[in-house]
Amino acid sequence: MNERVAMITGCSSGIGLLTAVEMARGGWKVVATMRNPAGSGRLVDAAKEAGVAEKIDVRKVDVCDHGCLEPLVAEVVRDYGRVDALINNAGYALGGFLEDVKMEELRAQLETNFFGQVAMTKAVLPVMRKQRSGHIIMVSSIAGRVANPVTGSYSSSKFALEGFTESLRHELRALGIKVVLVEPGAFETDIWEKNVKIAKATQEGSPNAERARRFSTVIKTKLKKGDARVVARLIRRVAEDPNPNLRYLVGRDAKVRYWSQRLIPWKVYEKLVAKVTEIDA
Repeated sequence: MNERVAMITGCSSGIGLLTAVEMARGGWKVVATMRNPAGSGRLVDAAKEAGVAEKIDVRKVDVCDHGCLEPLVAEVVRDYGRVDALINNAGYALGGFLEDVKMEELRAQLETNFFGQVAMTKAVLPVMRKQRSGHIIMVSSIAGRVANPVTGSYSSSKFALEGFTESLRHELRALGIKVVLVEPGAFETDIWEKNVKIAKATQEGSPNAERARRFSTVIKTKLKKGDARVVARLIRRVAEDPNPNLRYLVGRDAKVRYWSQRLIPWKVYEKLVAKVTEIDA
């Protein structure tokens, strides 16, 4: 059997890094991409520690630079002959009250978290179509199913990704290509630190500055975050499943948020959200 090949975006840290190592441990050849390969030290160290350094091939790619994506895929096919799994993980969280988020900030959020994933997917689809096989796994979020205050920009990008992916699943079903959404809750990754930092950058003089500060404090001190290796192991299982589901919620908090919104009357639910996030305190 030929070695299975996975392409993973956003591998310099967090879920991308952990997934690259987990897939390599499972015998996959992993093309681990990142915007700046000079920052690959953490991935290289983790791969060496796991004994899978030879399984990981670090390549430079910025998913917002759409012109570089098809050449990258062509290089991977030239070097390894196929692409069995694409794991679209690159992204970041933009925090802040929507009233304060600048239009260019919102566009940048969508460019990375949505359009970048779409462009990467379109670049790899001709290869998978020719193979009549492959898995496309979108690392979404519970924020793509349930929107919370102060993370509306991030939720907007993930809601868009959810809709695109669900439609794509229908379109590719007959071609043997499996399209899947993985929807993590809160896990220990760099995205939370970035989120807190951005939330602090609320526009000077904003009437929401104090509310943003309280929300950031909740994120930093009260939000329980799980071990992100759980997400990495799930992604590997999905990539190796010949008949995966469309969606996988992962994390207790994700499941609580999903079912709370659906089972609790809306007016009660929104009061609960305000209390938990402390934005109305």
